Amino acid sequence: MTSHPTTSELAVEVVDSMEQVSGTYPGYRRAHARGACFDATFTPSGDAAALTTAAHLQRTPVPATVRFSNSNGSPHTLDGARAGRGIAVKFRLPDGSATDLVAVNLPVFLASTPENFLNLLGALKKDPVTGVTDPARVGAYIQNNPEAAAGFQAAATMPIPVSYGTARYWAIHAFEWTDAEGRSRFVRYRWEPDLGLHELSEEDGAVLPEEYLTEELVRRLENGPVGFTLHVQLAEPGDPTNDATKAWPADREEIVAGRLEITAPVADQAHWAAEIFDPTRVTKGIALSDDPILAFRNQAYAVSYSRRTHNA
Repeated sequence: MTSHPTTSELAVEVVDSMEQVSGTYPGYRRAHARGACFDATFTPSGDAAALTTAAHLQRTPVPATVRFSNSNGSPHTLDGARAGRGIAVKFRLPDGSATDLVAVNLPVFLASTPENFLNLLGALKKDPVTGVTDPARVGAYIQNNPEAAAGFQAAATMPIPVSYGTARYWAIHAFEWTDAEGRSRFVRYRWEPDLGLHELSEEDGAVLPEEYLTEELVRRLENGPVGFTLHVQLAEPGDPTNDATKAWPADREEIVAGRLEITAPVADQAHWAAEIFDPTRVTKGIALSDDPILAFRNQAYAVSYSRRTHNA
């Protein structure tokens, strides 16, 4: 099931810059370096069936594999730090194919185009003398790209979760659903935890083990499954579909498309660690929006995949 995306010069530049920000760790992803995979089942509610022909959103449960991760490019980032977390879900469809949904604990992104993302990475590079990011460079980036302000504000206040299972995750991009009659509508996805939202203080997070989130989830699953519901926000005319830095109005109609039930760690972590979870891997009934960041992720993943599989 591993895919081999295409590459571009800009993607190489971006991944080079990611390495300069986080360091280079052979064999690891250039973002979300440390993670763990789990077996799961997704049970659709049926409420999406009238809006898309996607097989996993009809009425029949499908098996899934879920990867939770810390967003940093270093596999040694402390779980107790205020940082991004991710959930990537690979739905295995009845015809033997797969489709992926990738989400993070951030409602909007920090750049609207791949070129702006490259500029952001330049602003985040550590000063060679102090070894830390220069706040003035980050401030200049936000001033030159004011659409990024909402994302930075959200990143500064993102929770330190008690568990991977007590965080909310957004897919950040728009996707296009098409129904059986050929009618289309744009949507955005969000995972809501059955356990509710529970977070730690910075003081409590600082004293926890480096990989407490994975350890905690493994222990929790010994007492039963951990679940999430998939909420889908439906766009209205004029809602931006090409800019991941902009949220849609909170009053947009939503449906609950189904429930994800995570049951246990996968038996072969090495196998699933080698897999790509790619948000551009869609299936019939779902298409990519015109978001340039979304389309670009396939190319950046290709560069990261090539380097990690060559132990570079």
